[in-house]
Amino acid sequence: MTDDEAKATLAARVSRETLERLELYLDLLVKWQGTINLVAPSTLSQIWLRHMLDSAQVFDHLADTATRWIDFGSGGGFPGLVCAALAAEKRPDLQITLVESDLRKGAFLRETARQMGVRAGVLTRRVEDLQPANADVVSARALAPLATLCRYALPHLAPNGICLFQKGARYAEELETARQDWQMDATAIASVTDPEAVLLRLENLQHA
Repeated sequence: MTDDEAKATLAARVSRETLERLELYLDLLVKWQGTINLVAPSTLSQIWLRHMLDSAQVFDHLADTATRWIDFGSGGGFPGLVCAALAAEKRPDLQITLVESDLRKGAFLRETARQMGVRAGVLTRRVEDLQPANADVVSARALAPLATLCRYALPHLAPNGICLFQKGARYAEELETARQDWQMDATAIASVTDPEAVLLRLENLQHA
């Protein structure tokens, strides 16, 4: 899939207003990228594919009853800020919190969310220092090994809450390692942007 095709795929599923929000987001990202390393420079030429559509697919697995979502290690806003843009159109009551310990990246997230007009709180703290979030969804992309993500997520999950973790080609190895210390019902959902990647959906997470 080309970057233009990725943008067209996303444009077909959202309103014009949402697409404009995402375009504004990317304009700001490119502007801030000059002083803060928000994304790998090599991915800028495929930003709709590698970041926007890749993040938007996470939103598709949100339960109808979910009201609180927390995104760990949000960085440049993926997937959390993209999902907040989709939520502004499709799930306006959804509360999304972005967690990013880097103060400059946190400033970027706050300013971008403000200019986009989306409902997204930003916490510039380490995950380990957070108060329990009682979240229906915990997400993360390219933050830590799965076993570590399970440790991060458990204190913040509401009853029946789920984890949505984007993982690459070695996800099966990470899952096997995590299961040494954790019990979970795991579903590997094929990524729409990378044939080697998956979205891991974890339910019933608990210590082994």
